Amino acid sequence: MGSHSHTNDNDSEAEAAPLVASVHGGGASSDPDPSSASTPRIRNDTRDVHILSLAFLFVFSAYGAAQNLQSTLNNDGDLGTISLAILYLSFTLFSIIASPVVTLLGSKTALVLGTSGYLLFIAANLKPSWYTMAPASVYLGFTASIIWVGEGTYLTTAALTHAEHNNLHEATVIGAFNGEFWGMFAGHQVIGNLLSLALLRDGQGDGVTGKNLLFTVFLVCMIIGIVMMCFLSKRDEKMHHKPTYTSLASLLRSSFAPLLDKRMLLIIPLIAYSGLQQAFVWAEYTEKIVTPALGISGVGGAMAVYGAADAICSLVAGRLTSGVHSITWIVSIGTFLQAFVLLWLLFGYRLTSGLMGRLNPLFMGAIWGVGDGVLNTQLSALLGLLFKNNKEAAFAQLKVWQCAAIAVVFFIYPYVSLNSMLVIMLVELIISVSSFLFLTLGIVTSTSTSVLNRPS
Repeated sequence: MGSHSHTNDNDSEAEAAPLVASVHGGGASSDPDPSSASTPRIRNDTRDVHILSLAFLFVFSAYGAAQNLQSTLNNDGDLGTISLAILYLSFTLFSIIASPVVTLLGSKTALVLGTSGYLLFIAANLKPSWYTMAPASVYLGFTASIIWVGEGTYLTTAALTHAEHNNLHEATVIGAFNGEFWGMFAGHQVIGNLLSLALLRDGQGDGVTGKNLLFTVFLVCMIIGIVMMCFLSKRDEKMHHKPTYTSLASLLRSSFAPLLDKRMLLIIPLIAYSGLQQAFVWAEYTEKIVTPALGISGVGGAMAVYGAADAICSLVAGRLTSGVHSITWIVSIGTFLQAFVLLWLLFGYRLTSGLMGRLNPLFMGAIWGVGDGVLNTQLSALLGLLFKNNKEAAFAQLKVWQCAAIAVVFFIYPYVSLNSMLVIMLVELIISVSSFLFLTLGIVTSTSTSVLNRPS
């Protein structure tokens, strides 16, 4: 988009400008008339990011904690674990068609509809059986695909609109908006796990009453999040030279268009790794590292530490994002930290007693949370920058490859040792970072502005 290209001097001025322009003058609004239609849009862009972030915090405080408890509370016949495997397999398959669905519905409608699957999944946990959990998992796979594509589309559209109407640097606004969203989102690990810890303490989780109370609280959180989604502004996603589609076939072709772009092909390995490292926390870290050192009761506390580090890092990383060059450095630091933990577990970690034996798993969780915060914010910002004109399809690919990696881990982890999983992750990390650096260093050392603003 030529209208958003800046010289180096202009970039510096834009990055120095306040993220939110003043409505009463002094801001860098592109419309000098404060009574014009741009004034409420300036307010609504940031307001909508606050609402979207809080809504996801409520929804995923309930769902995230419920997911962490599946293997413990629904362990009869491995109902919980298999339900999660079904969920992420469904998520992967439906993500393939999520882009045209979100395009047809609009991102706000996709967000509201997407929450219904999470509500149904929590309700199914009140009466867990194969007849309730399996269908709920399949449906959640569909709604999760559209809510996440809708989230990426909505947030990027809000950032681009805000940058355009306030004459701000696009990459800076996209980074800041993603930083707020992912920082708030990561807080769900803290809130949800503390709720579980409080309501299932002293073995209450072994009884029906304690479990039902917990999932009733989760339902209330979910309903609050759904109501908040309804207050989002409807976005005009035909802006920014969005292409029009003459038929369903052309719409479907656009969904797969990113796979013909070498930029996406070079990002996919890192996207897959981001899914692997999340599944590692849910499946391996909690069971094989935290539980032996801290016991089952320590899982909630360890995940709260992980979530707090994730949230803080997301906020900081988002504020530091100003373009592809900054994304390159931030991702490099985050992946280096995760590589350190993988090597520590492979060659240096031993289960010990005493204070250090209890602190080491928490320290690992904090470092891993930093890496997760980096990958969440920077992958979303990078896709938003590179695929501004085909956002739905780009974010659909993000979910396809992330969820495929997560599903693979859930299916194979009962049969793979911890050391084997660590080796697999380390190899994938090396491949993904090499591919990512080949892309970003090529863009930074060439004409990065023209590449970023070319049609997608």
